[in-house]
Amino acid sequence: MKISQIVDEILPRVSKPTRYLGNEYNSIHKDLTNIKTRIALAFPDLYEVGMSHLGIKILYHLLNKYDDIYAERVFAPWVDFEEIMRERQIPLFSLESRTPLTSFDFLGFTLQYEMSYTNIINMLDLADIPLYSKERTSEHPFVIAGGPCAFNPEPLAEMVDFFVIGEAEEVILEIIESYKKFKKTGKERQAFLEEVSGIPGIYVPQMYDVVFNDDGTINRYIPQKPGIPQKVKKRVIRDMDQVYYPTDFVVPYMNIVHDRAMLEIFRGCTHGCRFCQAGMIYRPVREKSVNRLYELAKEIIASTGYDEISLTSLSTSDYSDLKNLIKILTEEFETNKIGISLPSLRIDAFSLELANKVQEIRKTGLTFAPEAGTQRLRDVINKGVTREDLLLSVSKAFRCGWNSVKLYFMIGLPSENQEDLEGIASLAHDVIDVYKKINGNTRGLKVTVSTSTFVPKPFTPFQWECQISLDEIKNRQKILKKLLKNRNITYNWHEAKLSFLEAVFSRGDRRLGKVLEIAHKKGCKFDGWNEFFCFEKWLEAFKEAGVSPEFYIYRRRSLNEVLPWDIIDAGIDKQFLIRELKKAKKGIVTPDCRVNNCHACGIKKIVDGGFCESKNEI
Repeated sequence: MKISQIVDEILPRVSKPTRYLGNEYNSIHKDLTNIKTRIALAFPDLYEVGMSHLGIKILYHLLNKYDDIYAERVFAPWVDFEEIMRERQIPLFSLESRTPLTSFDFLGFTLQYEMSYTNIINMLDLADIPLYSKERTSEHPFVIAGGPCAFNPEPLAEMVDFFVIGEAEEVILEIIESYKKFKKTGKERQAFLEEVSGIPGIYVPQMYDVVFNDDGTINRYIPQKPGIPQKVKKRVIRDMDQVYYPTDFVVPYMNIVHDRAMLEIFRGCTHGCRFCQAGMIYRPVREKSVNRLYELAKEIIASTGYDEISLTSLSTSDYSDLKNLIKILTEEFETNKIGISLPSLRIDAFSLELANKVQEIRKTGLTFAPEAGTQRLRDVINKGVTREDLLLSVSKAFRCGWNSVKLYFMIGLPSENQEDLEGIASLAHDVIDVYKKINGNTRGLKVTVSTSTFVPKPFTPFQWECQISLDEIKNRQKILKKLLKNRNITYNWHEAKLSFLEAVFSRGDRRLGKVLEIAHKKGCKFDGWNEFFCFEKWLEAFKEAGVSPEFYIYRRRSLNEVLPWDIIDAGIDKQFLIRELKKAKKGIVTPDCRVNNCHACGIKKIVDGGFCESKNEI
């Protein structure tokens, strides 16, 4: 019996069977006769999470533009479906053609979150693909990976054949063209890995030896052959108006996490928040023109039928012509009641005019991220906003009719103290006071305060810092629970033990691969889901692998230490990061380089081929 027949038979027995149908509106189905290259785009989480990710949408439609390339999707099956798959010996398959993953040329994973790594292992296991790269043969697809977590690829270095560093649209077709030529030669698998390692932006871990010092730190990376780059430089899209962007997005049958049209308005961020990895690795800022966005928006709505457009970027209100864009889009879609949502708003850039324009059609949620509770700590992390900025913004929003505000903060930031924690609560209560002043009471007001725990991320000025202990995380959360007790406030916090593991794997090296293997054997998967996360199993895995997790997160690293991610060139100069770290210790703010001087972050080496000089002295 074919996989398709078996799946149709078992779907009525599982929850949310629409996760596995693969025949959604705008999904792509091809005749396999003339296909030369097949790639399975894999997201190591549930369908509704993966289908909300813009990157996989872009690659899916980009690759399928070509008649001889077929890109299909695959997501982590939920536990009920997996149980039947294992019982019936059904290998993990693609959604569109229900083909076993071993029949593909490439299996490409999106690395969006460190706690999805065991799902990657589970998906390889379900697909009957060997876990380690060295164990795969010509019968197996090349396992590749990209996304933000690929900027420290080392925990998965022995499992992934090669990593795409940077923006995949810029390089994926080069990879496939190289593969087509390789297939004609009849050479062994290793020959292609050697060939692809010469493509800028591609990191092939097995082409490098890692030498460790006696104290467990890294001594150096050694390329195994001449021509292998000393560092792998990220790939960057230059022209956002010319780059491919899909308009015929697949429309799911079920609700997904972000169930709306996504209109990417620009990439990059130059505010330089010192904790923020995305703000560093996605540099430089590149915008799409208003005219291009207007045309894309019309095509997306026409081809998908969505009733909401989300303007996506790292900081939406930094788009240079946002007011004009909002005006044009609201006028275009007002008749059909298509809403415009503005995620990632900066507190200091929210205007009454903009709020009024957006809410003409439909009110959408407002989210602000002060990140820290006091101005001292906001200066430390280079979050260039003030208490007055926040209160002015929420005041304007409340006067426009909003009654729900979300506030995001981090705890455990370098130098955080009791006063900073109290500042978080103080800001939340200040927001309530503003609402009461405007409306005369607090009826209907909902203030949601969410805190995550600081994780020192690669390629940030805080990459040398350490994370606070588990006990201290819980203690600070307990303090906030008490301070935020109010009928108008909902307090959400991130699980401390998850933050612990996230820090380990975001900062770890190749020795963590064995930990992942053992953890998976113990049943770890869907670690980001509370009902499945088992910290005790992880601790057992670390012990059995002979690896200390504390080594990676509780140790402040020296500025001259070779870091696991030093093999990658993200375009950010290490000296710039050191200067920013020194500024953080002094509470000195670095202004946005889009409106101030260039601060010599290093990105010009990648995008312009030249250097810039910072005029600011430490």
